[in-house]
Amino acid sequence: MTHPFELSQEIELGATPEQVWDAIATGPGVDSWFMGRTELDTSVGGPAGLTMMGHTEQATITAYEPGTRLATRGAEAPDGQFMALEYLVEGRGGGTTVLRLVQSGMLGDDWETEFEAMKAGWPIYLETLKQYLTYFTGRTPSVTTVVRPGAGGPDTVWKTVTESLGVTPDVGEGDGVRLPNGSAGVVYYANLPVNLGIRTDEGLYRFIHSGTARGDALVLGHQNFTGRDEQAAWDAWTAERFG
Repeated sequence: MTHPFELSQEIELGATPEQVWDAIATGPGVDSWFMGRTELDTSVGGPAGLTMMGHTEQATITAYEPGTRLATRGAEAPDGQFMALEYLVEGRGGGTTVLRLVQSGMLGDDWETEFEAMKAGWPIYLETLKQYLTYFTGRTPSVTTVVRPGAGGPDTVWKTVTESLGVTPDVGEGDGVRLPNGSAGVVYYANLPVNLGIRTDEGLYRFIHSGTARGDALVLGHQNFTGRDEQAAWDAWTAERFG
């Protein structure tokens, strides 16, 4: 049986409405803080696609008001499930902008698990958007996406991840870490054992645990803004540590 839901998130960003719009309403902009690869049309009725691990989820643009509002809606499944997403952009004084995100639709039988996963996931993405607009705005990244199902329970996974970063599982925001390639970074978001965000001089790196109910997967979503392709290196790291 399907179940309706609505989830709202809000964040204040130190950027102009035009910069925020470019980050949420263009493919390269979304690629700079979200997961996978995004393609977006520029008119109502046009396509919006998110590609991850060779699979593309298609949606349709239902509102397109440059600098103010963008909304999309995915196709409805035979049982009535669908996802809709809306971004509302509001400029504030002092060169800041408030972004409000509303995700809604219909979920399936396991709706509570899905809802909690989305609720726990959005904050790190929005904080990544903030980091992008603060440190890397206007730059296009090389994107790395890795999904490792069955990596282990959250405590086991985070022990391995944090050891690889040279820190303990109680690592917090502002702490220094070192990536496996030797790059120094700082934690910009920590909500263990759910997700961890790290910023280096070169990019933004996210480590996410899907939860036991969703297969105990470890998900990596990284952006390197120097243009260096790191996919093979992170594939190898994940296989070695969680093989």
